Amino acid sequence: MVTVHDDPRTADDRPHRHVSFAAFYASSFQAVTIQLFAYTNDLDAAQDVAQEAFYRALVRWEKISAYQDPVTWVRQVAWNLATSRWRKARTAARFARRHREEHVPGPEPDRVALARALATLPRRQRRILILFYLADLSVRDIAEQEGIPEGTVKTWLHRGRLALAGQLAEEPQDV
Repeated sequence: MVTVHDDPRTADDRPHRHVSFAAFYASSFQAVTIQLFAYTNDLDAAQDVAQEAFYRALVRWEKISAYQDPVTWVRQVAWNLATSRWRKARTAARFARRHREEHVPGPEPDRVALARALATLPRRQRRILILFYLADLSVRDIAEQEGIPEGTVKTWLHRGRLALAGQLAEEPQDV
């Protein structure tokens, strides 16, 4: 669980304290949505989850604007919502499989090689890679946000890179 601590500075010195929610939303929505898209591989779901997370920030803006980095709070809420949505979809799919008379295979995925490779990684490892490469968070920031040691972040980044390199090297080249 991520805990966002209030900045020890006075409220007037905090970077987002005087920023309107509209300005915060305009400057952060696209980046959060891109990160969620990389996590979910579903643009519509990523946009929906980002909207919901920003709505939850809006109703708490007085408190959240006092955080040192409100985007971290929004991103965490969005990740939690995306995970919850995925779990609900998985439960619904299990229910449908049990109650369906015949199995109909899904359509062949039409994804880019990187999205396919990312999808095979363990959830936390995939998340660490996305936070590092798409959210441009430092190893220290990721460790702090995820509540894990910096060495663990470095190890997961290294293993994730190796796994992606191995999978992407095996991809057949369509010419």
